Amino acid sequence: MGKSVYIAEKPSVAQEFAKALHVNFKRKDGYLEADEHIVTWCVGHLITMSYPEAYDENLKKWRFDTLPFIPGQFKYEVIPAVKKQFDIVKNILNRDDVETIYVCTDSGREGEYIYRLVRQEAHVTGKNERRVWIDSQTEEEILKGIKNAKDISEYDNLSSAAYLRAKEDYLMGINFSRVLTLKYGRNIANYLHEDRAVVSVGRVMTCVLGMVVRREREIRSFVKTPFFKVIGGASINDKTFDAEWRVCEQSRYYGTPYLYKDNGFKEREKAEELVRILSDPLPACGIVKQVERKKETKNPPLLYNLAEIQNECSKLFKISPDQTLNIIQELYEKKLVTYPRTDARVLSSAVCKEIYKNIGGLRSYVHVKDIALEVMENKLYDGIEKTRYCNDKAITDHYAIIPTGQGLNNLAALSVTAQRTYEIIVRRFLSIFYPAAVYQKVSITTSVKNEDMYATFKVLVNEGYLKVTNNSFAKNKNIQLADSKDKTGKVEDVTDNSSGKTDAELLESLKLLKKGSEITFTGFDIKEGETSPPKRYNSGSIILAMENAGQLIEDEELRAQNKSCGIGTSATRAEILKKLCNIKYLALNKKTQVITPTLLGEMIFDVVNCSIRQLLNPELTASWEKGLNYVAEGSITEQEYMDKLEHFVRLRTRQVEDSNIQPYLRQFFDAAAVNYKDSSEKNSAKTTGRSTSATGRSRTCRKPSASK
Repeated sequence: MGKSVYIAEKPSVAQEFAKALHVNFKRKDGYLEADEHIVTWCVGHLITMSYPEAYDENLKKWRFDTLPFIPGQFKYEVIPAVKKQFDIVKNILNRDDVETIYVCTDSGREGEYIYRLVRQEAHVTGKNERRVWIDSQTEEEILKGIKNAKDISEYDNLSSAAYLRAKEDYLMGINFSRVLTLKYGRNIANYLHEDRAVVSVGRVMTCVLGMVVRREREIRSFVKTPFFKVIGGASINDKTFDAEWRVCEQSRYYGTPYLYKDNGFKEREKAEELVRILSDPLPACGIVKQVERKKETKNPPLLYNLAEIQNECSKLFKISPDQTLNIIQELYEKKLVTYPRTDARVLSSAVCKEIYKNIGGLRSYVHVKDIALEVMENKLYDGIEKTRYCNDKAITDHYAIIPTGQGLNNLAALSVTAQRTYEIIVRRFLSIFYPAAVYQKVSITTSVKNEDMYATFKVLVNEGYLKVTNNSFAKNKNIQLADSKDKTGKVEDVTDNSSGKTDAELLESLKLLKKGSEITFTGFDIKEGETSPPKRYNSGSIILAMENAGQLIEDEELRAQNKSCGIGTSATRAEILKKLCNIKYLALNKKTQVITPTLLGEMIFDVVNCSIRQLLNPELTASWEKGLNYVAEGSITEQEYMDKLEHFVRLRTRQVEDSNIQPYLRQFFDAAAVNYKDSSEKNSAKTTGRSTSATGRSRTCRKPSASK
């Protein structure tokens, strides 16, 4: 009987597989070997796509007559830095005594691609290849994955999608970066007083750049509108609260042009006029027109996927998506959580059947041991498979990120941020086994001199899942999730003008109110405000925006078709954002995690907007991503996708070659540049251009990357 090889994506994962097999391995150079088993590993990608000069040395120089570059047969090469490990893996996979290969790279499109490239370049034939698909690195999951491993051919469609994604990024990055640089690089370089400049574009990253630049320009063009609200101080049984004026049909201001929406005025004079009317005399007597009481429920939120946890960590800890991914990956490798690179926010029915194992292990986790014990003793997990938290149809590769209930002994060695990240994952997970939070909402409309005063109160009557969500570190650091608020059980005035909480005596007084009851108003004031511009993206919100890019499509019919499509994948979004910052198209404030464009980024935006505008639009990128999903599902063939891709690249490259927008670029550059003159980071166009174009000279011009 031949040996079995287990090939993982990285050494640490390989080590876990070796432990799970429970055999005595001897450590060799680049692998572990026992009588019947060999465990080896990649180190991420071992193979990459060759640059154009590998096809023809003349392609090293950028020229119009060599574009578009679309090879009939793509070339690949071993990455020099990891050639030693590739040679080791190649020799192992092709050994005569090796019968079965268990593919243990990450269970997803990118992990599939990593192995398929190794298989291709190592020329592996005649072996029994089995694909191991797991959701965590616990021993139980690893052994189950090996036992249930399927023939690798069942993942051929996923492999095709992975190859196509790489070819797509390569062809768009190479061709569009070259043609735009040749056509407009000189315009950028001259404006920045540099020798040369490179226009680096890609299918995903250029779309993200477009989202950030558009948002920044929306903020700049936003004109604030002042408004003036009238607030009444009300009293009932010696208990006070605020009420807000709202226009009604009986109001003297109904249908007039003085109104700002239905609860304010455009000019202070009219607000002052109303205050004088209502205040003559004081105190003023109000008669209750309407009392509305209703219960509101708030269900536990769905579980975390990677984008959601990246957004949460950005808000809570002010860390980048890339840092969050590294933390979740570490938690995964320490057996603490399930697979991190997932877009799903629900569980599979198979996982739900054994979810008590995950919960049971958390009884040893100090911060939630009582909660986990309560869930277990009362079997609160029963029926979870019938809830919205279980949906097999909403899962592609992996279910949501949840704690395994194992690996708790590894927590102490992790950073404080990693420990806290684990806690918020645990609490989100446990919250789904609790009922909804229940609120009692009371809305009161009171008439004073034919003018309506409105107040709303919200009372938490049953905390439900909220008992789980308050983090242990929130007490000292004043940090807490949005879902952990309103836990006091007191009444909260939720009108726009007040955030204060009232006491139980006011609650009792409110219960007695009915139509015709009297409320005393002791005074009226003006609250001035102004409309707010859109918020800038931060590192977390941009990741969520990328995930939900399909919802940004303007065309209603197209949006309906692509609403579930994002740009990039859970595995690549953080990397894309990091690259945009590295090439100085975007700037990331590390303290606030707020993202803004640079002058160079805006110039690149304008060039692309005038030439290949589709690259900036979410619908294009989302539709390509949807197409890749179709290939993975087997709905369309690899050749069908490739034909459309080649047509798009040829057409857009030719359009840029034939265009002539140079005379118009200066006005766009000038319009952007005025916003950077006072910035210390971007004090001058020359400074910004030097740092970026230098990067371009040393890397991009010499060997252009296939931008994503």
